[in-house]
Amino acid sequence: MMRGRFITLEGGEGAGKSTLLSGLEDWLRAQRVEVVRTREPGGTVLGEALRMLLLDPAQAGLSAEAELLLMFAARAELVRKLIEPALTAGRWVLSDRYTDASYAYQGGGRGQPVARIRALEQWAALDLKPDRTLLLDLPVAAGRARAAGRDHPDRIERENDDFFERVRSVYRARAAAEPWRFSLLDANAMPEVVLAAAQAALQPLLAARA
Repeated sequence: MMRGRFITLEGGEGAGKSTLLSGLEDWLRAQRVEVVRTREPGGTVLGEALRMLLLDPAQAGLSAEAELLLMFAARAELVRKLIEPALTAGRWVLSDRYTDASYAYQGGGRGQPVARIRALEQWAALDLKPDRTLLLDLPVAAGRARAAGRDHPDRIERENDDFFERVRSVYRARAAAEPWRFSLLDANAMPEVVLAAAQAALQPLLAARA
């Protein structure tokens, strides 16, 4: 049985990941691809419990080190319980965020050392890399304006613009360093345009199934 493909969506706040994820899921199912959809942090019983803790505004004083470890605790469970089994069974996995988010948010945003994140990626996440990462990129001000319409901003959404500028900078640097894995999408475009660009980026992976 051919191994499945692992597709991740990344981007800052208000980038439109959820909208794109739904569009890609529908499109892949129409191509007769078995799809498993998940998110980070989350995707398992433990992961969803940790998500509530990590995003709770009451945890405003959470240390950067604790945040990083909790993110990887959720990820370790997700990789072992959902992602790796699905890929082994030949299914495609679509994930709203993965390890690039830790480099961007806990690394760029919180200042955690890259070497520390890399060590956790190798150990806790089994060094599992996505086959393709779709990075929805847009200026921080535009993303914050979109996110401002949400009723109850979570702990991370409440960070300042400088934090999100650092996040965006790391995302863009990672995309530039690994162009064979990343597809940089203009998240300022209309949703149907973004979806078409994402479909084009995934087309080679679909063609490889034939």
